[in-house]
Amino acid sequence: MERSPQRVVVVGGGPGGYEAALVAAQLGATVTVVDSDGIGGSAVLTDCVPSKTLIATSDLMTEVAGAQELGVRLTDPDGDAATTVTVDLGKVNRRVKKLAADQSADIATRLAKEGVDVVQGLGELAGADRVLVDTSGKETVLRADVVLVATGAAPRTLPTAQPDGERILTWEQVYDLDEVPSHLVVVGSGVTGAELASAYLALGIPVTLVSSRDRVLPGEDADAAAVLEDVLTRRGMSVLSRSRMASVERHGDSVVVTLTDGRTVEGSHCILALGSVPKTSGIGLEEAGVHLDDGGFVQVDRVSRTTTRGVYSAGDCTGVLMLASVAAMQGRIAMWHALGDAVAPLDLGQVSSNVFTSPEIATVGWSQRAVDAGEVQADQVTLPLAGNARAKMQGVQDGFVKLFCRPGTGVIEGGVIVAPRASELIHPVTLAVAERLTADQLAHAFTVYPSMSGSVAEAARRMHRM
Repeated sequence: MERSPQRVVVVGGGPGGYEAALVAAQLGATVTVVDSDGIGGSAVLTDCVPSKTLIATSDLMTEVAGAQELGVRLTDPDGDAATTVTVDLGKVNRRVKKLAADQSADIATRLAKEGVDVVQGLGELAGADRVLVDTSGKETVLRADVVLVATGAAPRTLPTAQPDGERILTWEQVYDLDEVPSHLVVVGSGVTGAELASAYLALGIPVTLVSSRDRVLPGEDADAAAVLEDVLTRRGMSVLSRSRMASVERHGDSVVVTLTDGRTVEGSHCILALGSVPKTSGIGLEEAGVHLDDGGFVQVDRVSRTTTRGVYSAGDCTGVLMLASVAAMQGRIAMWHALGDAVAPLDLGQVSSNVFTSPEIATVGWSQRAVDAGEVQADQVTLPLAGNARAKMQGVQDGFVKLFCRPGTGVIEGGVIVAPRASELIHPVTLAVAERLTADQLAHAFTVYPSMSGSVAEAARRMHRM
């Protein structure tokens, strides 16, 4: 007798959810996605896609700022030299939101084409084998053989720093701005804070970055963070290190950020970049036996299983690594495992990530921190971009390529690239890490001359016989 299709219910329509749904449909399951925030989730609608679209405009502004060095002269209609380049922030944000909506619609179309049913509503586990959906007060029960929880995370706020959506903003609210801030204060120097501070600085807005740590990007490669901080301060950003925010208050058309040492910073607007909290409370997880850690994140293993049989989880709600690419892979792995397909456990050592500042910072594999702590043994080479011919042509003076390899074998185990479009340049290093290539193998592959990627091969050549 032919076996009936497995019933898969996915709670959450972000990368972890929709990628899982596509895999499950491909494997013949009957798939329903319960979505309350819009297909694509925060990654598409309020975070990754919007922020990187904003950054695309800021990157262009950065290039325009360096145009004179390359021999480009900007003039006004009378032929006089133009002294300023300005941005229409309202138009930028309208473009941001349109692209996000278009991307969401494209994903929804793909889901429909693959036969995935999308239900708009709030999903809640009612045990391990059913999901209760609340749609405008009407409740429906969906039975499931497999449940995937991919509810994501939300911006963290504090009782003393509450967003109002006008002057005090989370990173999800900045795209409603039409008014160009006269002075922007960004609280938090992690990836989100650094990216937004860098972007708005490039748009010509005075920025003060409040960092509770010794440097910006405390979780990233220290050498890379030092280059970025030097570039940002040279461009006019005020970076307040070892400065912890106590409160943020609005006073009419201004905001005042009070620090724990009593100092105050006044600006026209403030962005809170204080991290994320998982959206896991009140949806029946613990009642279904799903274990949450002290931070409220879903505990999962390397194939995305929770502590409840038949219930999987993926994405930011797991806190494994808050990247859209990792969420998508967790979702795919969950379905491959649940539906009996070939599967390899998640390997975070092969994950490439990027900080979309100017310059960008891309990393993969072993980190400098792990090497310095003695957790791993590695030889390393750091090659400044200043000697790269293409970099000179483009007026790029800041950045480097750093590679780590295993002593004796020369196998590439990690790398860091600081450069314009580092997100594109990291791929050959990621391939080397994933496929266990040696430095010599990486070095012997042809690169275009002149190119930024030539520095990757040159760094590998310098590792020969280390």
